[in-house]
Amino acid sequence: MAENFSAVQPLLDEYADIERQLSDPAVHADGPRAKTLGRRFAELGRVVAAHRAWDAATSDLAAAEDMAATDPEFAAEVPALREAADEATATLRRILLPRDPDDARDVILEVKAGEGGDESALFAGDLVKMYLKYAERQGWTTQVLDATPTELGGYKDISVAIKAKGNTDPENGVWANLKYEGGVHRVQRVPTTESQGRIHTSAAGVLVFPEAEEVADVEVNMNDVRVDVFHSSGPGGQSVNTTDSAVRLTHLPSGIVVSCQNEKSQLQNKESALRILRARLLAAQREAAAAEAQDMRRSQVRTVDRSERIRTYNFPENRIADHRTGYKSYNLDQVLGGELGPVIQSAIDADEAERLSAHEE
Repeated sequence: MAENFSAVQPLLDEYADIERQLSDPAVHADGPRAKTLGRRFAELGRVVAAHRAWDAATSDLAAAEDMAATDPEFAAEVPALREAADEATATLRRILLPRDPDDARDVILEVKAGEGGDESALFAGDLVKMYLKYAERQGWTTQVLDATPTELGGYKDISVAIKAKGNTDPENGVWANLKYEGGVHRVQRVPTTESQGRIHTSAAGVLVFPEAEEVADVEVNMNDVRVDVFHSSGPGGQSVNTTDSAVRLTHLPSGIVVSCQNEKSQLQNKESALRILRARLLAAQREAAAAEAQDMRRSQVRTVDRSERIRTYNFPENRIADHRTGYKSYNLDQVLGGELGPVIQSAIDADEAERLSAHEE
């Protein structure tokens, strides 16, 4: 039985309404409103395009089937047109699945060294380079908000803001792609500090948060925040300046603590810390709301669950394996060079298949 997708009409109406609003110059004078509308317009654009393709394909099929009884040429076209209509139907059905509302958002990504000492910190550095190169391939911009480097060139921890340029289709959003990276990443290789050539296993943790928009998403009352300042420190803990430029923010109601010392200015470090704090508070709000509604978005929850080992990077075999999706390939060197797309796509496909299955039950 053919689907009529009647639920699409309100979305088409909303798309037309937003299109009218975006044509009004006054809307663009309000930056936050214009950004919110632009993000929603891009999201609905996928629905509109898919619906138009479905409508055209099903109309062509219906016309061919009507003519098939009297015209052999139309009868010959029916199988191909039916296949095209089925494909368009599947595409529209997939696009109509409820999306994560944060998919078009920018992110703050944190990498923290875990078990393995210096080797773990070096691996954390490798992961950061991988994400920076992947972001560059996607045309995104990156900014290191804070970092604690080690003497060997790795990181004890590092926070990076990753931002798309302009309004982007939610499917191509930063959060839509990087939200699956949260968890424990395990490495197997011979450390540079190992003289016997033995393979060691260590790990680093990755957390990814959708970046909050100031006021619109999370308004931080500074009366609820304790601000401490201290000297910045470099590898080994030595002081790198003589002024109290580093900033530690403690959000008293939630207990969240954020420290930043990457910038030379106390004001800049405070602003970076506030960006991270807002992102963490937004993630906590999203998780609490999802739990209360008993509608946990599994992919998003994973991004804040560092206890889950999600992936192994085996250097001797040049192999990368994702334990959630079953993805495996032997091009680890290329993946670390930024070719992360197929790995991420395996997570997107698995998440989508799970949601489609749940939707059909």
